[in-house]
Amino acid sequence: MRPKMAGAYAWILALGFSLGVVFTPAAQANGGPDEIARNATEEVASIVRQDRDIRAGNKKKIHALVEAKILPHFDFERMTRLAMGKNWRDASVAQQAVLIEEFRAMLVRTYAASISSIVDYKFEYKALRMSPGDTEVMVSLEASKSGSPAIPVDYRVEKQAAGWKVYDILVDGVSLITVYRSSFNSEIKKGGVDGLIDTLRRRNQKA
Repeated sequence: MRPKMAGAYAWILALGFSLGVVFTPAAQANGGPDEIARNATEEVASIVRQDRDIRAGNKKKIHALVEAKILPHFDFERMTRLAMGKNWRDASVAQQAVLIEEFRAMLVRTYAASISSIVDYKFEYKALRMSPGDTEVMVSLEASKSGSPAIPVDYRVEKQAAGWKVYDILVDGVSLITVYRSSFNSEIKKGGVDGLIDTLRRRNQKA
């Protein structure tokens, strides 16, 4: 992964979570997923600017925000399944449930550690390519801040019964899911599915 990619993933993930804030049936009536994403970004950035505790990294307040308004709008099951790739079918139902929970916890840790940086960036949304009846689309934008080159960001979202849900984020053309899939495959080769679960659990508990 290029240096720019390594530094970008944390705050891009934070932005990605922010999209879920208003990916709800009520919000869908007010516009397409690109407009919803734009409004969500502005709302979350505004909250961060006004809340000194969140900007200072208050984990209790950040986690409360995440649990109440953000997590319900991400498809963590699909994200985990995609990150596992072919290994998903080798996991038992019980293992799959634990993997989803630990993967979710891992992403929340990344979000909690980086949410304050969202206010440093400006976002330019691209024209949405969407046909009537589409249930999966790509929301594209460029994120930039003073002194740094713009970074292209793409959100893969799916329209479900509960609303639009994010299931992957691409930064500079590289998929978040693909990055985790490579890491997960390495862990599974060393210790099987249980080995991956143990690794995720240790990292989450340590944090």
